[in-house]
Amino acid sequence: MDGTLSLGKYSIGIGDRFAQQGRAQLQACWMAADRGVEVIPVWNKSNREHTIIGSTPADTRRAADEAVRVLGWRRPYFVDADHINLGTVDRFVPASDFFTLDVADWIGKPAAPEAVNAFTEAHPELQGEPHIPGVSQPLQIDRSFMHAVANKYLAAVQEAGRIYRRLLERKGRGQFITEISMDETDSPQTPAELLLILAAVADEGIPIQTIAPKFTGRFDKGVDYLGDLEKFKAEFSDDVAIIAFAARRFRMADNLKLSVHSGSDKFSLYEPMHGIMKKFDAGVHLKTAGTTWLEELTGLAEAGGEGLDLAKEIYAAAYAQRTDLCAPYAAVVSIEPAHLPAPEAVKLWSSQEFVAALRHDPKQPAYNPDLRQLLHVAFKVAAGMGSRYLKLLSVMESTIARNVTTNLFLRHIQPLFLGPEGNYRSE
Repeated sequence: MDGTLSLGKYSIGIGDRFAQQGRAQLQACWMAADRGVEVIPVWNKSNREHTIIGSTPADTRRAADEAVRVLGWRRPYFVDADHINLGTVDRFVPASDFFTLDVADWIGKPAAPEAVNAFTEAHPELQGEPHIPGVSQPLQIDRSFMHAVANKYLAAVQEAGRIYRRLLERKGRGQFITEISMDETDSPQTPAELLLILAAVADEGIPIQTIAPKFTGRFDKGVDYLGDLEKFKAEFSDDVAIIAFAARRFRMADNLKLSVHSGSDKFSLYEPMHGIMKKFDAGVHLKTAGTTWLEELTGLAEAGGEGLDLAKEIYAAAYAQRTDLCAPYAAVVSIEPAHLPAPEAVKLWSSQEFVAALRHDPKQPAYNPDLRQLLHVAFKVAAGMGSRYLKLLSVMESTIARNVTTNLFLRHIQPLFLGPEGNYRSE
């Protein structure tokens, strides 16, 4: 072994807002391992979340290391500097070994004309109808199309290159996993666009192991996928085929794979994704950031007493502050205010009523996706409670941990990585 860090075939981004659920999350990965499937945990937390919580990347590293130590995890694991840019990357360098390069601000900015021309001239083999095994429709790529794609994405790839080279100087080659996020743009990338983006990434010399494109439909926080399921399936399948082709053609990482952002709670997608992954023998990285925080809140409400009272207090504050809380997440929440219960009504709810409204169970008539989305972005309210919130998490740890582990394994890992049979054994 040359010491180069490598992400496994299957991996899951386990966001933990308050760095309290590391063991409960890792237990879900252990449950998968016991069934013959390795799912690599990646603790991810963005600069924005650290700023809101008042935490540091070192706190995330300590929580991950402690969970691994206590549970005796001997497989790989990583700590992700989630959605960093040149302005925020440095504070994450000592504690992180996975970096999600966020270049959203550069998407759509035209690259220098000479760079666009150079990119087009460098890839004559992609013009016409390049043969991509497994793609549903032949790609149509001409010089005009290549210019248009380069003008939209090349500057973003070049910025990713600048961030990567900063990391290379600070951490050394092969000592971190690199992901590029291309999902925060106005429209989904077509298979042809993804192919050209990957060509540009290879030209830039960035050894990415995952890339997060924008998919069709809505990936709102904490709720199921909203969109044309058949269209998503075709798009995901084509993207997997493009990834496999690009890895060979451009000599990219053998384990290159798709990353699905805001991937938690997308229950209608997991079984189709599993089937496509099995067909192509492909991997995937699924990011599940805020679902753990919601399970903390569910556990508090389920425990009753002080926990239920605190959950109601958080909801009342979130309801009052909903405009400000939702603003940073405007692209990934779709709340209908009329569907939010008044805090005065929620104050009278029993533990069972609060849990039924919050827990993501579409078969439960009381489930309220609007309430769930609001509470998803309301972790700022809990952060403002400081030690009061954290103390209650400790007091009610067993109830909360059960919710966190069950949610992550049964609702996410099992359907996506093990499949509908639930007991897949790796060869």
